[in-house]
Amino acid sequence: MKCRRWGDGGQSVIEFTGMVPIILVTLAVLWQSALVGYTFVLAGNAADKAVAAGSRADGGGAAACAQAAQEDVTGGWSATVDCGPAGDLYTAEVALDVPLLFPGVNLPITVEGRAAAATERRDAP
Repeated sequence: MKCRRWGDGGQSVIEFTGMVPIILVTLAVLWQSALVGYTFVLAGNAADKAVAAGSRADGGGAAACAQAAQEDVTGGWSATVDCGPAGDLYTAEVALDVPLLFPGVNLPITVEGRAAAATERRDAP
């Protein structure tokens, strides 16, 4: 049996230590991508619900529209809602700021969701 003076006993520890920053950065990029995608989903869903509520409301559709848009948007996302009639359509635009890794701290990126629906008119018989 031959005695080795210099072996490769710590090689895997050194390689793993070198890969840890790359793994962490990859996970952070994937998580941020998931947050951007989820923000798109939230903005679209909030706009759809807002326009549905606003087009059904009698008279004060803007208040119902804004309330419906805010229902599904959690506290970590800051939303700006713009609702109103545009001809025969009722439109809603919801703008959400994209959070940076965790909701609460935002990137300078805004995602917009837009929706429109025909205004429902209730005529007396």
